Amino acid sequence: MAELKKEKAQEMGLHDEQLKGRTQQRFFSIDESENLTYFHSHEVDTSKSAKIDAQDMTPREINREIRALMEKGIGDITVDNPMSRHGVGVGILNRLNLKFTDSLGYFGCGLIDGPNVHIEGRVGWSCAENMMAGTVVIEGNAGSTFGAAIRGGDLVCKGDVGARTGIDQKGGTIIVGGRTGAFSGFMMQRGRMIICGDAGMNLGDSMYDGTIYVGGEVEELGVDCVPGEMTELDIRYLSEKLAIYGIKTPKGVEKMQKYVSGKMLWNYASLEPNEKKLIL
Repeated sequence: MAELKKEKAQEMGLHDEQLKGRTQQRFFSIDESENLTYFHSHEVDTSKSAKIDAQDMTPREINREIRALMEKGIGDITVDNPMSRHGVGVGILNRLNLKFTDSLGYFGCGLIDGPNVHIEGRVGWSCAENMMAGTVVIEGNAGSTFGAAIRGGDLVCKGDVGARTGIDQKGGTIIVGGRTGAFSGFMMQRGRMIICGDAGMNLGDSMYDGTIYVGGEVEELGVDCVPGEMTELDIRYLSEKLAIYGIKTPKGVEKMQKYVSGKMLWNYASLEPNEKKLIL
């Protein structure tokens, strides 16, 4: 089994565990490959490329064709004419460079763990929901529930997004180059959200942990979401992270606002589930 190791990010103070009890954080060494792959994942070569013309294909046919190409070892796939179809690019559980030359519909690129996805158009509701690792970059706008319940990776929208961005976020980083709607960060549990523009009402409502950065104006803070203190580490982190994707904030990262949990909703039982059963 892989052993927990102290990573550079931890040494910088980016992974301080605040919640008490059994930790949910896991860090593995890249050398322990047997712990980083799925039994049905494929070895692919990113120097081998292929194209799919999805003009007359159903979402199921598109996804099957992507898997068939991965089985052949192809690691760079371009999908032309996705035509805003729903549920495309989902369930990819290994490394892959995947590009869509047009927009996707609802639930695009959900349940992924590892691929680097580039979408040249827009996306509908719930893009990259339950994402575990990898990157998803959208050049246009995105619908509501963007990045719902993601656990890892970078999810980037260079335009505006709808309401409930990052609802139930459990890790990873969500970056929005423009504005976000109401209830963004609702019940956020971990991770980081970077909003370069304005944020709608009830930002961070009922958040338990995690950090939200906003470069514009916040219409209204949600329950138990409070301003935090920006540090040199925050500024350094924001500068380097946004530079990766060529995104800039209107006033610069030094002027961004930081929001964290006020911890007023931290009400936890002192007993483990099995101990409760004994008492009941």
